[in-house]
Amino acid sequence: MNGLRGGVFLMAAVLAGCGGDTRASEVPLAVLAGNPEAHDGSRVATEGVVRHFEEPLHYWIEDEDLNRVEIFPHDEIAPHLGERVRVEGEFAFSRGEGRRLTLERVEVLAPAD
Repeated sequence: MNGLRGGVFLMAAVLAGCGGDTRASEVPLAVLAGNPEAHDGSRVATEGVVRHFEEPLHYWIEDEDLNRVEIFPHDEIAPHLGERVRVEGEFAFSRGEGRRLTLERVEVLAPAD
């Protein structure tokens, strides 16, 4: 029974340590576009204007220099089309899928044009 209690204590200690700092790092779109591998799997916050394309339907944010990151889920970013926003979420990059951010939070910075 002592071994079981020790294992439970160890598991609780490991899980408590997983709470760490979960704040998103501020990363400009130019950096995400220029060096996406460095941020793959990271929680990031970035800013841009929401744009979309119909076929196939997808949404992204972009800056003045047309650096872009696709935003998922589409239905959560779609209402902000044309608006300047700050987004937070998990960034992922792959050569096949490109640059994508899974949205956790969106804040409108400027209304649609």
